[in-house]
Amino acid sequence: MNLNDIRSPVQKGEKAKILFAACSLIAGILLGIFSKWLDNIALDNSIWWHRIIERLDLGNFFSEMAVWLLIALAIAVFSSSALMAALNVFAFFTGMCAAYHLYSILFAGFNPLSYMVIWYAIALVSPVLAALCWYAKGKGIIPILLDTGIMTVFVLSCLSLGFLYVDLRGILYLLVFIGAAAIIYRNPKQTAISLSAGFLMAFLLNPIWPFK
Repeated sequence: MNLNDIRSPVQKGEKAKILFAACSLIAGILLGIFSKWLDNIALDNSIWWHRIIERLDLGNFFSEMAVWLLIALAIAVFSSSALMAALNVFAFFTGMCAAYHLYSILFAGFNPLSYMVIWYAIALVSPVLAALCWYAKGKGIIPILLDTGIMTVFVLSCLSLGFLYVDLRGILYLLVFIGAAAIIYRNPKQTAISLSAGFLMAFLLNPIWPFK
């Protein structure tokens, strides 16, 4: 099978590709710093924007997988090709991990190496997953299977599942879930299939899902 039959690369100039990759790297660096800053900030309820951070629980939100997966999905899907998706997402995670790790060492005074090993491992496998996500926006049965896998991950990351029940973890997680569905949307039929199959797979995988 020719992979171009699933989705064909978008023709873009080298400057546009380099700019996209650079923006992905810079976004990762800035968000890595922001995430660690949220970990360290001492919240004061007398300050209005501190109350917003506390109410939205932004510190915990940025310490979990959901928001990072959404950003990586968007970068991958809107890249010009599967190869560029792999490079752009790797740049994003590399920037995020390096910035978070260095901020911890230089400004927080400790080295969270055991925690960062997990994120570095995610960065290493991210190019393969990003390429798959890029093809999820294509046509045919393979993209539907990929869409199902993507929605399974977002159901597990954004919702709390139990025996025949689903609970919302918070408004930010709902927005992430809706965002993921919107990014891979092609038509109502595809969305219905990927969502229904994704929920089914999520219930089956929930007992062994490690990122809770």
